[in-house]
Amino acid sequence: MQSITINGTEVKPGSRITIDLPVGKLYTHTPMSMPVHVIHSRKPGPSLFVSAAIHGDEINGVEIIRRLLKLSALKQMHGSLIAVPIVNVHGFINQSRYLPDRRDLNRVFPGSETGSLAARLASIFMREIVANSTHGIDIHTGAIHRSNLPQIRANLDDPETEKLARVFGTPVIISSSLRDGSLREAAAEAGIPTLLYEAGEALRFDEIAIRAGVRGVVEVMRTLGMLPASRRHPGQIDPVITNTTHWIRAASSGILRPMVKLGGHVAKESLLGVISDPFGEKEVQVKSPYNGIIIGRTNLPLANEGDALFHIARFKEHHEAAALVEEFNDHHLPEANEPLGPEGPIM
Repeated sequence: MQSITINGTEVKPGSRITIDLPVGKLYTHTPMSMPVHVIHSRKPGPSLFVSAAIHGDEINGVEIIRRLLKLSALKQMHGSLIAVPIVNVHGFINQSRYLPDRRDLNRVFPGSETGSLAARLASIFMREIVANSTHGIDIHTGAIHRSNLPQIRANLDDPETEKLARVFGTPVIISSSLRDGSLREAAAEAGIPTLLYEAGEALRFDEIAIRAGVRGVVEVMRTLGMLPASRRHPGQIDPVITNTTHWIRAASSGILRPMVKLGGHVAKESLLGVISDPFGEKEVQVKSPYNGIIIGRTNLPLANEGDALFHIARFKEHHEAAALVEEFNDHHLPEANEPLGPEGPIM
């Protein structure tokens, strides 16, 4: 195995090290750095990057990476794991999705060394992290006041990406074309198969989403030969795949009373919720335009005209998809007798 070099720091085989990757200074002259943790095995194998908080308010991935790095199984690892729990450090500090210039970091990849702050940060990530990797997993959540059902978004036209998407173990895979300026697109163009894991809500921990994320990353590492196969057979979720999703938006402003839960199945013309004025004198029903399951929804009852309310993935066999969601949730719920404490479930 050869050494890995990140920002001039050599990580030799058999090493485990944290590197502070400089990403410029604040106008107060305070230096900023992106924390990178590298585990570089003596045994040959793939090099996987796992990143989170490209949007600074999406914190589930930070906890997923923290738990991942504490796993004892990593002592048996082949290849390299490059873990970047906080990519957008500026947004993370400010509890904001964006960088200080209001740019979305996940719309400027592969970036530029002489461009905006976002472009420079993207360029650093591509040069120091993606260039040292063979595969990638990028972790996201829904936006503020919106929850996403655990799901994988991937380019299923690529066989290697499809294989990893299926083993991650979410109930739903969205066959999604590459989005301009995203890390997933830039990594794919560099020949790095990359998954995007979506689950939970911004600025909130979601225990099921976190557990599923840790397990999914581990299953990908097993499939890549980075970790030994499990001796237990807990039962693999066989995901359903769709390439059609649609946000249902508010036809009028008012107070929303949602009638469906995240992961619930809906039939065409079924009632999703009701929007009313504060007096209840005028009510507008929100209905589903087709069969599917709810993969995202607002958690804020206050709706302006045009606001995104329910995100529906279209399935003909929507009952089957909803049953998978129930199985998935049961599979990742904490045990009733599981101890609380530093490494217990987040309640």
